[in-house]
Amino acid sequence: MRWQPPVAATPGPQAAALPAGAGVNLGSGVLSADQLIALFATLPVDITFVDHEDRVRFFSEGPNRVFVRTPVIIGRLVQHCHPPKSVDTVERILDDFRSGRQSLAEFWIDFKGRFVHIRYFAMCNGAGEYMGTLEVTQDCSHIRGLEGERRLLAYD
Repeated sequence: MRWQPPVAATPGPQAAALPAGAGVNLGSGVLSADQLIALFATLPVDITFVDHEDRVRFFSEGPNRVFVRTPVIIGRLVQHCHPPKSVDTVERILDDFRSGRQSLAEFWIDFKGRFVHIRYFAMCNGAGEYMGTLEVTQDCSHIRGLEGERRLLAYD
């Protein structure tokens, strides 16, 4: 027989997990600011959010960031965060996202001995209106070298 998770008789405890006003309701749960900070620092990817006006509004911090970020970039135009030779490409991606022509742009590069995968996602609200761009960068060197399988039951 195939495993099935238990069916909850009542809604989950996410709304009661924190006192009212003590967290951010994310729709699928409530997290405190400390939990959100730890979550972003733990993710195996680097995240940067650029708003609809092309201004950097957020970046995740973690011990193994691929591209260094400092707080001085918050509020800066994203075009001013890239080398001049790539600004035209950045502009084209943002224009394509704003117009709806594209919703994803991805690249992979060799960077300081690492195989780096960079993806840009157009972020839109429920009405389909462009809200900004999410950059997700991941050092995939380890992943690229995996072979065969390792099952959960083989964890040690």
